[in-house]
Amino acid sequence: MVKTVLPLSLIIALRFFGLFIVLPVLSAYALSLEGANAFLVGIVVGGYALTQTLFQVPFGLMSDKLGRKKTLLFGLIIFIIGSIIAALSDNIYMLMFGRFLQGAGAIGSVVTAMISDLVKEETRAQAMAVMGGTIAMSFAAAMIVGPLVGGYYGVDKLFWITAILATLAILILFTKVPTPPKIIHTYSEEESKMKHVFKDDSLKSMYITFLFHSSIMTMAFLIIPIVMTSSPEEGGFGWDKMDLWKVYIPAMVLGILAMGPAAVFGEKRDKGKEIFMISIVSIALGFILMGFATNATLFIIGVCLFFIGFNMFEPLLQSFVSKFAKVHQKGAALGVANSFAYFGAFLGGVFGGWLLHSFSRGAIATLVLGLSILWFWWVSKLRNPGHRGNVYMEFDKYAREKLEAMKADIEGIVEHYANETEEIIVVKYDKDLTDEDTIRAYLVK
Repeated sequence: MVKTVLPLSLIIALRFFGLFIVLPVLSAYALSLEGANAFLVGIVVGGYALTQTLFQVPFGLMSDKLGRKKTLLFGLIIFIIGSIIAALSDNIYMLMFGRFLQGAGAIGSVVTAMISDLVKEETRAQAMAVMGGTIAMSFAAAMIVGPLVGGYYGVDKLFWITAILATLAILILFTKVPTPPKIIHTYSEEESKMKHVFKDDSLKSMYITFLFHSSIMTMAFLIIPIVMTSSPEEGGFGWDKMDLWKVYIPAMVLGILAMGPAAVFGEKRDKGKEIFMISIVSIALGFILMGFATNATLFIIGVCLFFIGFNMFEPLLQSFVSKFAKVHQKGAALGVANSFAYFGAFLGGVFGGWLLHSFSRGAIATLVLGLSILWFWWVSKLRNPGHRGNVYMEFDKYAREKLEAMKADIEGIVEHYANETEEIIVVKYDKDLTDEDTIRAYLVK
């Protein structure tokens, strides 16, 4: 499983590293450019997310119809062009355009859909954990490299590094990533329409979770570098940009450590909803400290609480969407989820920048507290996906003529589809209504 997932995880990790590497210093750097103010800086920080929002669903649909690899190549090329433009920027508007173009290479949902194609659902949690772990490591590395390289050599060099790493991701795509299996399903053209990914209540809950998770992340990365590097007279703590890694590293280490228990309890023990609720509380407490702390130590404790809560979501979010979605919807559903995420990131940058420009960091903390209360209530309605199971049968061991009648004869059948490459039939069922033995007995020749 690891050998299959690792190349794809490296591709997404390299791309995210390119986005993460500028986050620790981007807001402070952008504020120094010609024409900049806190509001425009907020758009720069969250700007890539607006185009991610617009293109996640088209990329997801494209990957369902034209193939995952072609779609990934197209997205990575766009990302490279945007990175080069950002590197060459000498004013706030050119940087904004480069960030918008970076976001237009919206491949996140395509990678996740490809992993779900290649890995059985029972081991998907581990696969998503591998992907989440590589992203977390890229995040940790970016928190060190970003402030050091940006501080010593200039933030423009970070964008050049981003373009080079995305080029490396293309090489990995065509040398190490296997071709996904051919999946055959029986859904009609009407059932395959986009509107059906909005009919499942569990998927809708996940979309809102993606929205809140990302909007709050952007607000955090907007205020952390600005508050830490601003002078005490401006309400900050007067740190140098090159010292920001001292804030991010302990927070990132704690966040990575929190991912393990979150994955175990969320996936293996079917406590994902409970993990989400604990994470929201940690994020809210973190922002209260970041919004109202009067010394750097309390502020950094708030950053650590935020990272813990934020990272606890990481191993579960994509996995849950892929489990709730039907087989023909994975690319589209993950595209919608990531669109909500990136739209949230854009909103977080815009509203965070406006609040910081017009009011204070305390206003941002108050907004996040209100969002967290709403978010906590929304997540409390979510049903954990562990109530669903899968039956795998080889082509020569089941009676094909019984498949269509099975849904009417056995209560609790969610869907079935054929993996032509591996020559197996997959039946997804509700564990509360039926069991594997019943399904096997019904289908056996």
